[in-house]
Amino acid sequence: MALIPSHMIPLETPAPDFKLWDVISDRELSLKELKSDIATVIMFICNHCPYVKHVQTGLVELANDYIPKGISFIAINSNDIENYPEDSPKNMKNVANRLGYPFPFLFDETQVVARAYDATCTPDFFIFDKDLQCVYRGQMDDSRPGNGKPVTGRDIRDVLNNLLVGKPVSEDQLPSIGCNIKWK
Repeated sequence: MALIPSHMIPLETPAPDFKLWDVISDRELSLKELKSDIATVIMFICNHCPYVKHVQTGLVELANDYIPKGISFIAINSNDIENYPEDSPKNMKNVANRLGYPFPFLFDETQVVARAYDATCTPDFFIFDKDLQCVYRGQMDDSRPGNGKPVTGRDIRDVLNNLLVGKPVSEDQLPSIGCNIKWK
């Protein structure tokens, strides 16, 4: 397991468009269909990474808190499933159903979307405003497996709370840390 930080793309980078298969609804979904008029959280996650497993329940709580407020959440798995079969679409659907993911869980089989977003690790978080301009890229919070800090989603919650009331988002942002995306 290679532990790496997320790449901090420039703020105001536009969200690259995509159309990917959602393992939960069994249909293709696009960013244009899924985006919010307030904010859209795009997270690169997978099933096998211990850093993702550490935050999965917190992701569900976070999404359940903010989806009713008009925020969109989109999860994308871009891992190579030949070498990491635990991340296959069938297993993605099983995990999503078991944990009650309230957001689509998209499979980026060609890894084109991960490359377009310059995603590097799992979990890797990006938040885009109503115009799909990047206002945040980084960690969910400072909890990591084994560090004893609770999973709160504090960093993402702060951004979303500011966007909901029209306040600016702080540019003081910390990268996420996790397993590298498993490239083909």
